[in-house]
Amino acid sequence: MMRAVIVMAMLLAMPATAQQAAPPPADARADAPANPPAAPADAAKPAYQERDVLAAAEGVFGKGAEGLADIVRKTFKDRGQPNAYIVGREAGGAFIIGVRYGSGTLYHKVEGERKVHWTGPSVGFDIGGDGSKVFALVYNLNDSEELYRRYPAAEGKAYVIGGFTANYMQRDNIVIVPIKLGVGWRLGLNAGYMKFSKKGKILPF
Repeated sequence: MMRAVIVMAMLLAMPATAQQAAPPPADARADAPANPPAAPADAAKPAYQERDVLAAAEGVFGKGAEGLADIVRKTFKDRGQPNAYIVGREAGGAFIIGVRYGSGTLYHKVEGERKVHWTGPSVGFDIGGDGSKVFALVYNLNDSEELYRRYPAAEGKAYVIGGFTANYMQRDNIVIVPIKLGVGWRLGLNAGYMKFSKKGKILPF
């Protein structure tokens, strides 16, 4: 009888012993490596944030200029973050057919600052002469040397918000969005182009 009781006790104790000896699940082990975070599909490229661009534009046209924040916001919504921008001044005159000359500084997110000049003929209703400030967003400019070419205006891409106008100029993958104050710029530039160079030129063509 005593022997039967001892055998019964051993049988009852076996499952508990086996359970204690069983290894923990793989995902519960303390030394199990954690899953690495998923890498982004594309590495973030150096670019200017919207607040930085707006601050730079306000430095050109004045803080709180009516319509400026809206036109910068719309450009970011349409094109995203630029990796360069241009600040400068220009002067021009026209009687149906006109010409503009400008100079300023290119600010590149990676390559820093460099001087830039531009000229451009135009056809439109911008009769007269003027001098004005310039602010332009530049997209996909991986090499600053690629700026120094001719950029035709993209038809149908101009828009006006408040007193400000903006339109797209594109060559290959590089897009330039000049922001100006006044309708005359929009009418003239829509049918023209801008040619950028390292030095000032007399002939605009």
